[in-house]
Amino acid sequence: MRIMSMTLAKAIAALVAAGYAALAQVPATITVQGIGGSSATFSATDLASLPQHTVKVTERDKPVTFEGVLLSDVLAKVTLPTAEKFHKTAASYYMLVEAKDGYRAIYAWAELDSSFMEKPIYVVSGREGKPLDAAEGPFRLVAPGEKRGARWVRQVTALKILQAN
Repeated sequence: MRIMSMTLAKAIAALVAAGYAALAQVPATITVQGIGGSSATFSATDLASLPQHTVKVTERDKPVTFEGVLLSDVLAKVTLPTAEKFHKTAASYYMLVEAKDGYRAIYAWAELDSSFMEKPIYVVSGREGKPLDAAEGPFRLVAPGEKRGARWVRQVTALKILQAN
């Protein structure tokens, strides 16, 4: 009986290890949820097909260069609260950013909509010419000009456009 349970335990351990290995091979993605049920999913390859930008900023008093795309180019793939239809309600929308570790941050829609404010924010996948490491990436938001990095979310998994009720 003990031999059978050891064999079963080894089999379970092997299945768990195989499951983790399979998860590690799944390409990282960002899910973007717009309004009205629109959504899109982006892989690193998808983001690489968008116009690329180099972003030079200061992080923890040190100069750093990130590579990535404009957040507005990513958001453009879903339905957004823009145009005349949303003239009176656009300011009640916001973007919720979710990270792999459960961290969340909010951007007011007025900060993201160029008809309100010109403030570029980037979805980056590279730092100093190399892919972001596991602690930081594979995707990160970078908002140049913000004095604190609380909304420079690491390990971004989802962007959701929501309306305050």
